[in-house]
Amino acid sequence: MKVVISVDMEGVCGVSSWVQVSPPEFGGLVNGTEYQAARERMTLEAAAAAEGALSGGATDVLVNDSHDSMRNLLPELLPEGVRFTSGNDKPLSMVQGVQEEGVGALLFVGYHARAGSVHGPLAHTWNGFIRNVRINGRDTGEYGLNALVAGHYGVPVVFAAGDDVAMAEIGDELGEQVVRVAVKEGLSSFAAVHLHPREAQRRIRQGAEQAVRAASEGKPYKTTWPARVELTFNHQARADQCERVPGVERVDGVTVAYTSPDALHLFQSFRMLAKVAEVRLEG
Repeated sequence: MKVVISVDMEGVCGVSSWVQVSPPEFGGLVNGTEYQAARERMTLEAAAAAEGALSGGATDVLVNDSHDSMRNLLPELLPEGVRFTSGNDKPLSMVQGVQEEGVGALLFVGYHARAGSVHGPLAHTWNGFIRNVRINGRDTGEYGLNALVAGHYGVPVVFAAGDDVAMAEIGDELGEQVVRVAVKEGLSSFAAVHLHPREAQRRIRQGAEQAVRAASEGKPYKTTWPARVELTFNHQARADQCERVPGVERVDGVTVAYTSPDALHLFQSFRMLAKVAEVRLEG
């Protein structure tokens, strides 16, 4: 059985500030030393999940770099024999690889809570200006969007690691079939109580092994189709731009909506509108 591991950075043990997760080449609020340490811990958590998956019976593991520019992983720290993806121009973005034949499970590592979550460290959805994503009346985050894409290909989410708020949200939406490991307890948007990194990695390794052993019992995440999707932004100018896209309706000052026949349409339309909404607010 093939396994895909989608690894983000905001939910990694030891991370609680944007400084830690911002690649230095983009300038702004960055620190090369902090980022380097965070990407190393990110890679070690992905490695722990890969080792657990292999011990649980996976015959092929693909680690998909899913944070920001998506070239954060330090491949030398990954177990020999795994494959990995890097680069942000990927057709399925954070879950690239789930479309491959023979994939039987998707694992989330370093995942964070959705935008607006109380006490979720660095809680957001996709970027800094999407305030909420609602699918068929249910608020969701990156985990829900990614789980739907995986479900389109018949792949269940069986494991997740990240902050405790994200783990609660994932359990509530995706169900108890997901083995969850909280590597930190959120205190606020920019503070958390963390496990020791090696303890976090040990728990991830054990949880991933348990999850992959039981993966055949996992059910792909689904919703009702056609699905109504509502996107709420932090400024009306973003909604102004999006409502000009054919098939998109204006719901209120900061919210637009569209309808999708399946998960791929939903996901790619979401990505397109997130890009369309990147407008200067200075006028």
